[in-house]
Amino acid sequence: MENLQVLQLCYNQLTGSIPTQLGDLKKLSVLALQSNKLTGAIPASLGDLGMLTRLDLSSNNLFGSIPTRLADVPLLHVLDVHNNTLSGNVPPALKRLDEGFVYEYNLGLCGDGFSSLKACNASEHVNPNRPEPYGAGVGSISKEIPETANIKLPCNTTRCQNSSKSKKAASITIGIVLATIAVSAIGILSFTMYRRRKQKLGSAFDITESRLSTDQTKGIYRKNGSPLVSLEYANGWDPLADSRNFNGDREDMFQSFRFNLEEVESATQYFSESNLLGKSNFSATYKGILRDGSVVAVKSISKTSCKSDEGEFLKGLNILTSLRNDNLVRFRGFCCSRGRGECFLVYDFVSNGNLSRYLDIKEGNGEVLEWSTRVSIVKGIAKGIAYLHAYKANKPALVHQNISAEKVLIDQRQNPVLSDSGLYKLLTNDIVFSSLKGSAAKGYLAPEYTTTGRFTEKSDVYAFGVLLFQILTGKHKITTSMRLAAESFKFQEFIDENLHGRFFEYEAAKLAKMALLCSHDSPFERPTMEAIVQELGNCSSCI
Repeated sequence: MENLQVLQLCYNQLTGSIPTQLGDLKKLSVLALQSNKLTGAIPASLGDLGMLTRLDLSSNNLFGSIPTRLADVPLLHVLDVHNNTLSGNVPPALKRLDEGFVYEYNLGLCGDGFSSLKACNASEHVNPNRPEPYGAGVGSISKEIPETANIKLPCNTTRCQNSSKSKKAASITIGIVLATIAVSAIGILSFTMYRRRKQKLGSAFDITESRLSTDQTKGIYRKNGSPLVSLEYANGWDPLADSRNFNGDREDMFQSFRFNLEEVESATQYFSESNLLGKSNFSATYKGILRDGSVVAVKSISKTSCKSDEGEFLKGLNILTSLRNDNLVRFRGFCCSRGRGECFLVYDFVSNGNLSRYLDIKEGNGEVLEWSTRVSIVKGIAKGIAYLHAYKANKPALVHQNISAEKVLIDQRQNPVLSDSGLYKLLTNDIVFSSLKGSAAKGYLAPEYTTTGRFTEKSDVYAFGVLLFQILTGKHKITTSMRLAAESFKFQEFIDENLHGRFFEYEAAKLAKMALLCSHDSPFERPTMEAIVQELGNCSSCI
């Protein structure tokens, strides 16, 4: 399959080593093998893939070093090898990938210039012309080199015979794998042609929204498969159809954010229940995998929950596409389907759930965040909110309106990212109000809202103050006694007992004072998020 460009076999139960013959697929741009049970070394032959842009080998049982040839692939911008058992010196050339190189949870790796790696000692340096999977030891290598390391060694007759048998076995294995892929491709092609014939038949029935409610429409289409009749925006619900709303340049900018329905359905396995991450009163969120191997979260919102004025809806989409900050979940794009009566928002998937899972933890029944991690999370949340509040050339000043522990997601590096930023700009007033009731019940709603009925930046600050108390106490519910203890700096009465005293009192006092000030009943007493970010910069654990 010499023309193959994307090979995605992730999230299976594959075992064995990675075939060296994959290096013959010269047009391969994406190779995704993460979350399997693969063993052996990373084949040096992958360094021959000149078109490779993304390689994900994470969450396997791979060992040995990272081949230097792989680091020299010219178009490579993502290399993810985290959560393996790799060792040896990391090729310095991988520094050019910056955050695209993910290598955590490989305790044997070392390298200079990588923030999370120890420096290599003399015995751990690897000859760049000979990428050895165990690193270059002193004297002879005590362990047998795996075949996938692609290294030619002197051999006796017996070893050469074994190697020949291994190569034959590998050739048979790759033949079976490629044959299986080919059969699957033929099956998918046949299924697609069948669906397109079905599309033509379906369009003749002229099922209109005036005859069926949204829920009935959803039921019919989900029963009969994907409504590809609405795949093209010209025949469906398209907020961009009215060119009077924005000029041509702005519409062209939107093109890069537009998904079609087939892409969204394929990514989520047609909205499989097994991919469902959660539901609310107006949306459902699914985990998905795009063709390039990246993992996403797809939020499905019914049309009845969206603003009826398509011009206003489009302005909301414009705001979502303008938000770019390390502490906000990245918005990838959208797709609107009249047939399904839904709009789909596509975001980067954040792997470690939300902040709620780290609250109310009983001894030994969950992951307890270390003190330095908590301070770092506080700083990240503050930066994200401050970015929303700031006016930028390409974005207006925004109020989040619905900050809570559930809206703070934690990524694989334990950095916080805010979700649903700007989402209220797409939703009807009654949907927004129903979300506020839940926020009020959990204590995040500023008291002045009951009299003014308005959200301001200071109402976001109040919610941040409540979040800060939750992070300090490790509890969902903040009681009056906790607040009193914070006022008098009685740390043992309000700092999370799961820390067992492992925190800095100076920082705890500063954060407690900040939490009290941010959650003050009077909005005039609360600081701005910009001032909070500056103050947090003085915490030693934040630097």
